[in-house]
Amino acid sequence: MNTLPSLALPEHILSFDFDGTLHNPAHRDPVHPRLFETLQRLRREKGSLWGINTGRSIAHVVEGLVESRFPFAPDWVVAREREIWLPDAQGRWVSHQPWNHDCEKDQHRFFKEVRHILDAIRHEVEEHTGATWIDQPGDPAGLIARTEEEMAWIIGRVETLAAHVPLLGWQRNSIWLRFGHRKYQKGSSLIEVARHFGLVPARCFAIGDSHNDFEMLHPSAAAMFACPGNAVREIRDHVIAHGGHACRQSYSEGCVEALEHFFGS
Repeated sequence: MNTLPSLALPEHILSFDFDGTLHNPAHRDPVHPRLFETLQRLRREKGSLWGINTGRSIAHVVEGLVESRFPFAPDWVVAREREIWLPDAQGRWVSHQPWNHDCEKDQHRFFKEVRHILDAIRHEVEEHTGATWIDQPGDPAGLIARTEEEMAWIIGRVETLAAHVPLLGWQRNSIWLRFGHRKYQKGSSLIEVARHFGLVPARCFAIGDSHNDFEMLHPSAAAMFACPGNAVREIRDHVIAHGGHACRQSYSEGCVEALEHFFGS
């Protein structure tokens, strides 16, 4: 899978959440062909680089690109909401340094500092819910709830227990939740991607549908931001409140609508 033609002087960064935004697993074409055409047009006319900003791992992103039948690869990927990956000349994904190294170092040190809080959260979750705690390499603290309602209750308890630890962040997508350092999330990762390509948030576009997209869908990370028609209510309200575009169309057709709103058809 090749990337689109390289750009000597990129003018814009386009950031897309994957699941629920670009990708609709229930549809025969998980990504509408119009999106591919639009990305190619914006490459020619607006000097736009495009990338995926997701909670998936980099390996899972590659699987998703194949499953969605993308005819070309992204110019960059943010995986697990914090790891930045760039393609080399052979199309292999290379870790962006020193960002990824600093991120993992800060995460490791921070998890040691807040272990007692995470233990208290885990005890509360396992005592009062049927949620499953996640502790694995790369994601040493997270959980999977059984329902959206259960997750809402858990978030309430997490906010109370972590109220005095301002740097403890969490990224939620439906019934999944991942804890981490608040410094590293989709918004800060997008800012770093833009910096790498010599651009600033004023030249960035972002679109997402779920709770882990909040930081990316904000003028501090992207001057142009939107949500597809299938976005969760909290994201839709947030986008409208901060001056973004709430699409009528859903999934990748919503992405096309948002791109045409900001860049023209």
